[in-house]
Amino acid sequence: MIARHDIWHEEIGSIRRMHARVVAAEQILSGETLCADGLMVSNATVGQRFDDWCATLHEQLSDSSLSATEQRCLEHFVQVTANMREHLIQCYDLASLPRTNNDMEGFIRAIKTRYRRISGRKNWNRYLLRYGRRVAYYEAGVRMNDGASGIDARVWQVAHERWRMARAEQRLCQEEQLKQYRAIAGSSFWLGWRLAGPRPPSVRDYCPDGFFGRARIRPSAFRTDSCPV
Repeated sequence: MIARHDIWHEEIGSIRRMHARVVAAEQILSGETLCADGLMVSNATVGQRFDDWCATLHEQLSDSSLSATEQRCLEHFVQVTANMREHLIQCYDLASLPRTNNDMEGFIRAIKTRYRRISGRKNWNRYLLRYGRRVAYYEAGVRMNDGASGIDARVWQVAHERWRMARAEQRLCQEEQLKQYRAIAGSSFWLGWRLAGPRPPSVRDYCPDGFFGRARIRPSAFRTDSCPV
């Protein structure tokens, strides 16, 4: 028990140090450390504080007391922060540019929640293929206007000719999205057929449900004397 306690103590200490580094990065990028020091939050000040902190991380890489796991995690963390530095320090001089994508994630979650309430399903791939970007437009209109009644009133003002043109354009986009989806979903099937050689793959190998896109695959199509490609 004492030996296990020593091992766990070292691992917990390593986890706490790695967590402290992540928290320090968050405090710098949020401007909390600059506000605590009474400094202005801008791209220049945050970038300078972030670069100084990254330099201390580089110095910690040469610490021989770190375990192999912590050393590997620290190297990865330093690499990620160096690669993302240019994109992280861009939002402080523009008030309209959010620092995180939390609002966008919440927006997508609201669309999913609306679909689940309508259909009772969790997977919304078919929903996106059928309605496309209109689901995002509707949710944005509900938030920007006076709820669903406000966007419904604006839709009633659209002329029938404009509505037909928009519907035709949307249907073309849906067909293109459906073609891409079918191509990606069936790529493993046709590639497996090519690589299988004399023996063609079975339906259960690549299509457990017996479906390819919307067309049902007949087992008779998998004869050795016929190949659709």
